[in-house]
Amino acid sequence: MQLALFDFDHTLTDCDTFSRFLRRIATPRQLAQAKWTLGPWLLGYRLKLVSAAGIRKRATQVAFTGRDATEIVGRGIVYAHEELASMLRREMIQRLQWHQAQGHEIALVSASLDVYLQPWCAQHGMALLCNSLESVDGKLTGRYADGDIGQRKAEAIRARFDLSRYERVFAYGDSYEDKPMLALAHERWYAGKRIA
Repeated sequence: MQLALFDFDHTLTDCDTFSRFLRRIATPRQLAQAKWTLGPWLLGYRLKLVSAAGIRKRATQVAFTGRDATEIVGRGIVYAHEELASMLRREMIQRLQWHQAQGHEIALVSASLDVYLQPWCAQHGMALLCNSLESVDGKLTGRYADGDIGQRKAEAIRARFDLSRYERVFAYGDSYEDKPMLALAHERWYAGKRIA
C-alpha cells in the first residue's frame, strides 16, 4: 500500500486559492476596509515580519467573523466546482492522476479552507486534512475549529494515518510549512521537482 500527500496552494495550483476565495466572499464593506484591516499585516508578511499562519489568522478573522455559515459553505461549493479548475497546475495534476491510476491512497494536506477543499476532494476521491472554519449557532466565529493546521501538517498526518502500514509515502509541497510533511516521505517533491 502506498500513500501520496499533496499540499494544495502553489503545489497543485499556480496561485493562492485562499486569498482568492476571500476576495470572492468579501462584503463591499470588508473590501473598502481591507487596506486598513489587512494592509499592514500583508506588508508585514511580504517583509517576512509576519508568518503565513499569522496572516491567515488575521484574514480569517476579518473575513468570516459573524458571517452566515451556510452561505459561506454554499459559496465554497461554487468556488470548488466553477473556479478551482482554472488554477490547477497541469503537470502536478498529472502526478495526482498517476497516483490515482496506481491505486494509491491520496490525501490533500492544506492550510486552506474546508468549505471549498472538501467538495473538491470529494469530486477527486481523496482524503482531506485542512483548516475548518468554526461556527456557533450558524454563525462563523472567525477562528479555525481545531487551530491552524499549517505548521502542524506532519502531526495531523500521523494522527490520521499509520505511516508504518505504507511501503512507500510520497509528499508534494512548496513552502516552509510543508517541510515537516516532506520529511515523512520516502519520495519528496518540492516546488514541482523531485528532491529525494
